[in-house]
Amino acid sequence: MNWREGTIDEVMALVAQVPELDTPYPREEYDKRLGGAAHLIQIAELEGKAAGFKVGYALNEQEFYSWLGAVLPQFRGQGVAKTLLRAQEEWAQTQGYGLIKVKSRNRYPEMLRMLLGKGYHLVDMQKASDTPLDYRILLEKSL
Repeated sequence: MNWREGTIDEVMALVAQVPELDTPYPREEYDKRLGGAAHLIQIAELEGKAAGFKVGYALNEQEFYSWLGAVLPQFRGQGVAKTLLRAQEEWAQTQGYGLIKVKSRNRYPEMLRMLLGKGYHLVDMQKASDTPLDYRILLEKSL
């Protein structure tokens, strides 16, 4: 598996193939978040096919926000998410960031386990609705 830098259009096309991301962001949201900030768009490839993506951007000079990422269902369990996470951390560190922040939800226990296993720490929770599965879990990792 390898990864390369990608585009918003590639990410949007991949989002459409991820069942869990059933309310995709419009193009304007990508432009708003990424337009004025340093950012990294990663596309993972396995056997020449796009397998997943990870998008992050600078919150400030010290903090990088890992915003959006997913692995297509047919490529899960092959280390794609871990590879993208490790590469994002390495990139952010070489860019001078000292902290990565990420949000996930209770409904994605695999993601939460991976982040905790990779040294991220739970720092907060936001109740987004009355459904605990939708609670947002905030995690951070010092680089």
